[in-house]
Amino acid sequence: MRWRDPRVALTAAAATGAAGLVAALLSGAPAVIVGAVAGVVAAAIAAVSLSVAVVRGADRRRAPAWRWLAGGSVTWLVGIGVRPLADGTPFVVTFADLVVLVGTAMLTVGTGLSATRPSHGRALLRDLADSYMCAASLFVIGWVLLLGPAYRHADDAGTFAVTVAPPLVCLILACAVGPVVVPVRRSAWPMGLAALAVLGAITAAETVTALARVGDAPSPLGVWPAPAAFLLLAAVPWSRRTARAMDPDNDRRPSVGPAASSLIAALPLILVALATVVVLLRVLGGRVQGPVVVLAVVAASIVGVLVVRMFVVLLETGRMRRLVDLGERQLQDLAESTGDVVLLCDYDGVVREIGEGVEITYGYRPEELVGRTVFDYIHPEDAPGIQVALRAMSLDEEPVEAPGTCMIACRVRAADGTWRPTESVATRHVRGEDLLLVTTRDVSDQEALRNQVAHLTFHDGVTGLPNRAYFEERTREVLVRPGASSAVVVFLDLDGFTAVNDSVGHASGDYLLGQAARRLRAAVRADDTLARWGGDEFAVLLEAAVDAQTAVDLAERLVRTVSSEPFRVADRDVALTASVGVAFADDDVSSADLIRNADVAMARAKDLGGRRVEVFAAHMHADVVRRLELAADLQRALLENQFAIEYQPVVDLATSRVTAVEALVRWWRGSAFVPPEQFLGPAEDTGLIVPLSEWILREACREVAAWRASSWDIGLSLNLSARQIMAPRFVETVESALAESGLPPSALTLEVIEEMLVEDAEETITRLSELRRLGVRLAIDDFGTGYASLAFLRQLPVDMIKIDPSFVSGLGRDETLTLLTRTIVRLGHDLGLIVVAEGIERPEQLELLREMGCTRGQGFLVARPMAARGVDSLMRTSLSSLHSGV
Repeated sequence: MRWRDPRVALTAAAATGAAGLVAALLSGAPAVIVGAVAGVVAAAIAAVSLSVAVVRGADRRRAPAWRWLAGGSVTWLVGIGVRPLADGTPFVVTFADLVVLVGTAMLTVGTGLSATRPSHGRALLRDLADSYMCAASLFVIGWVLLLGPAYRHADDAGTFAVTVAPPLVCLILACAVGPVVVPVRRSAWPMGLAALAVLGAITAAETVTALARVGDAPSPLGVWPAPAAFLLLAAVPWSRRTARAMDPDNDRRPSVGPAASSLIAALPLILVALATVVVLLRVLGGRVQGPVVVLAVVAASIVGVLVVRMFVVLLETGRMRRLVDLGERQLQDLAESTGDVVLLCDYDGVVREIGEGVEITYGYRPEELVGRTVFDYIHPEDAPGIQVALRAMSLDEEPVEAPGTCMIACRVRAADGTWRPTESVATRHVRGEDLLLVTTRDVSDQEALRNQVAHLTFHDGVTGLPNRAYFEERTREVLVRPGASSAVVVFLDLDGFTAVNDSVGHASGDYLLGQAARRLRAAVRADDTLARWGGDEFAVLLEAAVDAQTAVDLAERLVRTVSSEPFRVADRDVALTASVGVAFADDDVSSADLIRNADVAMARAKDLGGRRVEVFAAHMHADVVRRLELAADLQRALLENQFAIEYQPVVDLATSRVTAVEALVRWWRGSAFVPPEQFLGPAEDTGLIVPLSEWILREACREVAAWRASSWDIGLSLNLSARQIMAPRFVETVESALAESGLPPSALTLEVIEEMLVEDAEETITRLSELRRLGVRLAIDDFGTGYASLAFLRQLPVDMIKIDPSFVSGLGRDETLTLLTRTIVRLGHDLGLIVVAEGIERPEQLELLREMGCTRGQGFLVARPMAARGVDSLMRTSLSSLHSGV
């Protein structure tokens, strides 16, 4: 039968039972008869409720248990229903009693199935012992209080034993499943406890029936728990508690707290103690009735079972202790195998035990440290904080809120007197509340690596000088100090350096920059700040008070230092000169303006032929006019389509497959090629970079989308400028270009340099995050040359980092650059980022990058920038020339 609505079935069963109950009450039947009718009604409701729950699939895991409970309820009510007819037979125990016992047994099976914890081994022996002690104790209490006094009304001992056998069987069945149901996890509690309550109520009802049969006058209240328990069982499948219990996660959480769990575990012993007290009181009062030998036998059996139970407890305790010892040994072995030092100390820091790893890590023998306090070896500046943390963990101090684990970072003195940075974890020891288990790790290598990365963040990887970011920050700090109006900024540019890169390559150019940096460092004062501004430009900040002539003399000395003798590069002498600009701080000048003024003065010196010094003056507006003229040329170039796009392939270093192309803009003014470095800066300053970049974006997206339509799985990379990012409708422009070209957002990677993440950082990250939500991928270009990467990698959802060519150029020749490049690759992998190496020019660089695990690269060795038709040819030949060349 399929039930359409459980409420209809339950209402029908309840209405039918209620009608029978009302009829019994109106007929003036005894309370026992009314109670039996109520029990039948409640059992019928429970059977219907459980059957409907099984059919509706309320809890498939518990369906077998619910079927047994429903069947047991039906069988029990049948037995109770026919009992009045069977009571007229001459048998002491009738067939109706047997049906009731069968129903009780079925309910017992269902109760046991509701538990999710199978018992086996020692657990099974323990549960059997607990079951017997509970049943025997309750039997003793029932014998002394009820059965013993009723024995005098029995005709003979045999009849009495047969009469009390049904409640005794019910008691044994209830106690048999009790230890299985009560301590289990959450999922079995709602149904298991309700079913256990039904078994207890049936036991009470059968006891009442047995007492009535031997002639004692039982209380009519004894028959009423069964109806209440069956109604509770009927309600359980539809309760919220049961719905929550169906969550599989509940099986992994304990049902009760530690105190309640201990009380449940001690329940058999509590019942034994209660039975002992009842017997003693009756014996002392001289009111023990019935055969005393029964009590003696049961009491002796309880003692025997207690002995077995204690034996099991001793076995479990020994096993747990062995497991704890094994766990401690394994923990110590594991910690020491990883270089950690494991020790036991009290809350005052006194060392009780310490592992042998301390000799390897710190140079101390273990016996030297036992009995001494750890604070003898911790740096005095770190000790107070550690003492506070240990006091907070002490069990004597706020035990409820005291933390169980404490992370400690401090410096520890090694045997050679050096202070080693360490990281430690302190936890309460399981064997003693006054002990702590501490694992200590020496993090000197990690600290050194962090310092190295921090140095890289604020220093130039080629020259070792402070980088642009550091110089800007230092200039800001100097200008806010009193007397800052005497500060001077000097900018220096190497004349003709671009030709060096073109003739001998970037690696040799970097070597020349290193030589120039050493010369300049020797020419400036010790308290002056010399930095590499970028490219072939250097900046000097004169912090101490100097007059104008002293600053100019220093600038002229820098010019002479550069041009005094040639630089030796690639087995040839390279002669260079320098253009220098000087700017003096005014009372109202900002650091950015001061730096800009020095840059403007340097540009004027370069425009005037180089190898000279220019001091910034307000009348240098000619430079502004020139920039405006260039802006006009740029505007005209946009209208006349003088710009073109070249693409530099980005290659998968493992397979040599072209995965993307980087779009590069080229300007042909008539027949003259204008280098990007000459017009991109003015375009950025005048704002023309925004329409120019939009044109590049649309053209490149259209071209790459056409390649992808020809089954070429290729991506597109574009560089973003700061002004372009801050344009009002920048995000909408990108979205429109993608929609018009049909290029998937995931195929477009937009690159930003690190400095953009510092200026207007919050707004920049907001704009880039909006692009990321479109599905566009983001990359940090020239990674490692600025100081924003490590700070903003966590804030900005970046997909890719591109290693600056200055690092790649030193691979295989400079150990420091090789180590730093490897660190950046590892950092990218740890953060789940794609790592692209730029500026690959030599085969050994390519091999080292592959060995480091760098996934992608670009450079002249891989492929030079080319027009769109060149990319077509490269893709069609499947990079066969690259395979043969590399």
